[in-house]
Amino acid sequence: MADQDDILQLIEDTEPGPEPSNAKRWKIAVIDDDPAVHEGTRFALSDYNLNGQTLEILSAYSGAEGRELMRTNPDIAAVLLDVIMETDAAGLDLVEFIRNEIQNETVRIILRTGQPGQAPERRVIVDYDINDYKAKTELTADKLFTSLTAALRSYQQLERMVQTRRGLEIIIDAASTLYDFKSMQRLAEGVLTQIASLLNVDCAGILVLRDAGDDFSVLAGSGCYSRFIGSAGPRALDHDLRQMVEEAFRRRKHEFADHRTVLYVRTGSGREVVLLLQAECELSETDRSLVEIFGSRLSIAFDNVILYKQLHEANTQLEDRVAQRTRALTQANRRLSTQWMRLQRANAFKNEILGTVAHDLKNPLGVILGRTEMLTELIGADSPKENVIAQVDHIREATRRLTSMVDHLISDAMADAFDISIRREAVDLAALVAEVAEANRPMAQNKQQAISVSIPTARMTMCDADRVREAIDNLVSNAIKYSPIGGNIALQVDGDDANTIVRVTDEGAGLSPEDLSRLFGRFQRLSAKPTAGESSTGLGLSIVKKIIDMHGGNVGAHSPGPGQGATFTITLPASTTS
Repeated sequence: MADQDDILQLIEDTEPGPEPSNAKRWKIAVIDDDPAVHEGTRFALSDYNLNGQTLEILSAYSGAEGRELMRTNPDIAAVLLDVIMETDAAGLDLVEFIRNEIQNETVRIILRTGQPGQAPERRVIVDYDINDYKAKTELTADKLFTSLTAALRSYQQLERMVQTRRGLEIIIDAASTLYDFKSMQRLAEGVLTQIASLLNVDCAGILVLRDAGDDFSVLAGSGCYSRFIGSAGPRALDHDLRQMVEEAFRRRKHEFADHRTVLYVRTGSGREVVLLLQAECELSETDRSLVEIFGSRLSIAFDNVILYKQLHEANTQLEDRVAQRTRALTQANRRLSTQWMRLQRANAFKNEILGTVAHDLKNPLGVILGRTEMLTELIGADSPKENVIAQVDHIREATRRLTSMVDHLISDAMADAFDISIRREAVDLAALVAEVAEANRPMAQNKQQAISVSIPTARMTMCDADRVREAIDNLVSNAIKYSPIGGNIALQVDGDDANTIVRVTDEGAGLSPEDLSRLFGRFQRLSAKPTAGESSTGLGLSIVKKIIDMHGGNVGAHSPGPGQGATFTITLPASTTS
């Protein structure tokens, strides 16, 4: 029988059981243009385990692939990098890319080369930010294990430093903006991050605040608890988690279990905070002491946030009251200013009316007085009836002129007293012009006149529809009034992206140079007369100008000369900008 030591025992390969879905693994990258290097590295590290974590190996076969791999995987812990790939310096160029372009300072870079002479070790170590340099011939499985372990531990230390810095930055940032509830959340997030960094462990945590009663809100969460951030009320939490939080509020003291730590903090303002941490390993006595000391400082931190919040609210209320009082005073001043301007306009108009009455009404009244005296003498002398009738006709004509002047003054007073204001909205000016044309057709037909309209399908313009209709109607009625019987009147709408243009053209007596110089003033009588004896107040064109000016547009007129008609043009900005 063979000796027991000579027996070769065959052990069947068994596939290892699946790792838990949430198990963490060290992520490393192998960047080399030789596929055999990838296979050998995977074989040598197949059973690697550090701190209970296995490896996840990512591969790239050129410097270009390595760039993309590093850009898309910022959490790679270590890189096994070949120097010579598609170029003699592809690996060194990739080091520059990692450190300078994507600014990854934590990843550990182990340079491997099969041709040390191409990249001398001393020069590379001095000139490039790498962490280890190995020739491929010397990198056995044991040395690969040693180099990778040292690199991963260095990476782990750097990551802890980054976490600590991040926690401090969050708390410092929260300290500068502790004015609202969002700052409270930032402080809570900083607390969780800082505790995890201080304990040097990966942990999930949740921080809950209770103001009064049994309701509470989740200010911050990490790991598996991050989905509860912003939740309010006990019902928002899972049943087991809700029980742990409610028990902490009832117990009102810290609790340290195997893998769970619960801190209870009561602030000076009566608010309560529960901080629950779920760690993968049990905390040491030193860790527990550190957590208790940290927790004792939380009361002051949260009270400071609350005090800042209250101060901010008080300042906001004071600013609101000051702003309201300022707005009230501004509105009162604006009303006084408006009333003062109206009084000034009324006083100026009063002076104008008095001047008009003194000048224009004196002559008709003198005619009436003189003719009345002559009529008295004629009646007393038994003059012929024809002489008496002639004097009565003179008196009637003077009275008619006087009545017309009074009507004009009243119309002007109404127009001046009317406080024209505009309300801008999107208006189809083409449709509006068509409506004005249809409204004026009966008056034109009475004079056997024809109104033609040339407009686009639609022309949207920001304006006050009622006011612009009034302005266009004034121009159209004037065209009818001053055009001869049987004449033609043309309405046209066009424009561009910036302006809309409306033109009204008639075949009337035209405009003289003197007419054009005083066309849009009040009480202006043109050289042409209405062709059917219609009345005219001399205010229509001045009202048109006022309306168009208030829209930021302009109105003008053109005439080839007396007897050749005239064209009035309104230009309005298409937008609300005036």
